[in-house]
Amino acid sequence: MSLTTKILNTPIVGDLARKAISMKASSTAADIASHFTQFLQPQVASTPALREEVFRIRHNVYCEELALEETNKVGQEKDDFDEHSIFSMIKHKPTNNYTSCVRLVLSSCADELLPIEKFCLASISNDKLHPSNFKREEICEISRLAVKSDFRRRKIDKFKGSATGVINENTYSENELRCFPFIAIGLYMSSSVLALNAGIKHIFVMMEPRLARSMKFVGVNSIKLGEAIEYHGTRAPYYINPIDFRDNLAPGFKSLYKMIEKDINEQLLKE
Repeated sequence: MSLTTKILNTPIVGDLARKAISMKASSTAADIASHFTQFLQPQVASTPALREEVFRIRHNVYCEELALEETNKVGQEKDDFDEHSIFSMIKHKPTNNYTSCVRLVLSSCADELLPIEKFCLASISNDKLHPSNFKREEICEISRLAVKSDFRRRKIDKFKGSATGVINENTYSENELRCFPFIAIGLYMSSSVLALNAGIKHIFVMMEPRLARSMKFVGVNSIKLGEAIEYHGTRAPYYINPIDFRDNLAPGFKSLYKMIEKDINEQLLKE
């Protein structure tokens, strides 16, 4: 069965899947990457100043907008996992402002737990893909994805899931559909590139099931490891193989991935 047929037959997706397919059919691989290059740029947060910007974006989204964490006078959202994490953002080139951020939590030893291990381990029912089965230096977690409201369409501002990349399946539009692949998926691509560069073979993430379905639109197939629980909203544990992530993308987004990979690697070489 082809990828297109699978998407069309996926429950719930309905018209959104057909619109995604229509967009892909009318845009060449070069068009997708070109659009991203024109307006957006991945940025590795490798300096203290850039990491502070990450923490400000997280405070804006997680504390002020979603009220999932307490606000603070410093205006930065941090936790202990940041000490063993690497961060990336996406910059809006016309304004030179940062649209969003995400972190990749690493683990070099048993003392450096992933958030999913510390808070959500009981939600993982898949014994085969349990974090404890793998070498610590080969696992990571994609965490704290946040998209600023300034870079989401006004129509979806009240839809809280959009702050973490989810497409509102009930009130979508063509522009909303574009919002996900060019910002949220860009963050996931950046994380995948950084993970592979770090020798990571196994990625874990607590993700809203709607976001997992959104990712399938561009060819990212995550494996659900257990039932959804209440964790910063309704989220379930998922597993992503970074090599499969890279290799199974739909053609247009594979071109985008290669562009992001090139951009990030050039940034890392300059450090």
